[in-house]
Amino acid sequence: MSPSGILIRKSAQRGHSSHGWLDSFHTFSFSQYHDPKQMGHGSLRVINDDRVAPGTGFATHPHRDMEIISYVIEGELAHRDSMGNESVIRRGDVQRMSAGSGILHSEYNPSGSEPVHFLQIWILPDALGIPPEYQQKHFTEDEKSGRFRLIASRDGREGSLSIHQDTDLYATIPGEEPITQALRGKAYLHVVKGEIFLGNIPLSAGDGARIDDEPSISLSGCGEALLFDMRI
Repeated sequence: MSPSGILIRKSAQRGHSSHGWLDSFHTFSFSQYHDPKQMGHGSLRVINDDRVAPGTGFATHPHRDMEIISYVIEGELAHRDSMGNESVIRRGDVQRMSAGSGILHSEYNPSGSEPVHFLQIWILPDALGIPPEYQQKHFTEDEKSGRFRLIASRDGREGSLSIHQDTDLYATIPGEEPITQALRGKAYLHVVKGEIFLGNIPLSAGDGARIDDEPSISLSGCGEALLFDMRI
């Protein structure tokens, strides 16, 4: 049984869309998938679990007033935007775009044979109309193993990416021994891959947990997860 402040959302409960070149699972309402009970959690608005076929991708399209984070799980994702940034994001890389007053960008799979699997994350900003910004950093497996590695935060501390919201985003590969992280209020846990225990609750890839008013959480297992620790 889950503690009263933890609500589990299993992978199969997510929205799903398939467009041939794109296979996507939606933790929260997105595009044609709409559930009024799943409009986000705190400042976290979107977690899309995307697989893009070789040689295909998202054509140039606009965004504004959103913090957008891409977390590559397998494969490569090529990026180009109206600020002049061009890059390829690989396993271990994390990209942050502050869309702010407006940005155009494209994302595609440059491989001719392998799909790319990545998470697209949207966080609501704490200010509108800011100048667009771009960052990309690499975080090794060792940095995430047996600990909660901060990968995004408002102040960019500990070498994390900077976002315009009081949300701390951690990546972790827990291991057999439980690891603990203190929480500030609302939180959300997303299992990236493998099998993880949230306390004594078993979770699998694609599962998530809404967390409210829990002082801390403990994770263990052979998997990988993202933890969003939010003031709001």
